[in-house]
Amino acid sequence: MAHRHLARSIIMQTLFDLDFNGFDESRVDGALDHCLGEFGDGIDDPTFIRETAHNIVRKQKVLDEIIEKAAPEWPIAKISTVDRNILRLGLYELLFGDREQVPPKVAINEAIELAKSFGGEKSGPFVNGVLGAIYKEIGEPGKDQVSKKKYVHEPLDPSQYPVDMKGGAIVFSKDDTGTIRFAMVHDVFGYWTLSKGSIEEGETPEQGTIRELKEEIGLDITIIEKLGENEYVANHPTRGKVRKHVIYFLAKSDFIPLVLESGTGGLKDAKWFELSEIGDLTMYDDVTQLMAMAIEKIVKM
Repeated sequence: MAHRHLARSIIMQTLFDLDFNGFDESRVDGALDHCLGEFGDGIDDPTFIRETAHNIVRKQKVLDEIIEKAAPEWPIAKISTVDRNILRLGLYELLFGDREQVPPKVAINEAIELAKSFGGEKSGPFVNGVLGAIYKEIGEPGKDQVSKKKYVHEPLDPSQYPVDMKGGAIVFSKDDTGTIRFAMVHDVFGYWTLSKGSIEEGETPEQGTIRELKEEIGLDITIIEKLGENEYVANHPTRGKVRKHVIYFLAKSDFIPLVLESGTGGLKDAKWFELSEIGDLTMYDDVTQLMAMAIEKIVKM
């Protein structure tokens, strides 16, 4: 295992080297030989290193697209060179690696350790957030896989893509003094956003949203009304393109401590904010619009 950690360090440094000069596969072996010569003491068989580095370079565009969808506020060019190459390596192992030798959670943990060793103070949480969000989104890769084919006959018409339903809510409390507070979650990218999750088969959107918020932040909510919906297309490693359809509700809850679900990779905090504090928060544009709509409704109640 120690040798595998060293091997990943060499792969990451090789990718770092390639990143400055374009991901040209013809340069992989030369860059690898340099890194092996500098840091490869104890590596007797570099087969794993060479195969992994070549495969990552071949799949670089696909990996980058998935990373950008998981971190929409962080285009690849804005991510530090170290962090983006750790993400490429971690995501490659998560989606395409040998899962018997490297289970998905091991791939994520190894990437986090690389980030701690080579990145900045926030690199570990950032890598954890991106890979954790992808892992949560796709479920355990290969769990229900019956074929080694990635996917076939992907429809060209987006309306024909399979749909995954999600539910989320703007949750507020209002006490006897009239003080209004909102329950928000803080993601690893630095944004305060809304708790949400997948609606399971057989659930209504309301039922799924109530269950997900109880699981994610520990609140029992009462849904008041639907605020809106949005939809985006994501790439699933085995199903191809999938439409993520999110329904947002306005919901009320008691003002009690929030308990963030353990192992929530893409989130790092949950907190109540008073109405006067909302304007100072960093939020995504769609969340800001929903919040404005919700506040207008709440003050009229």
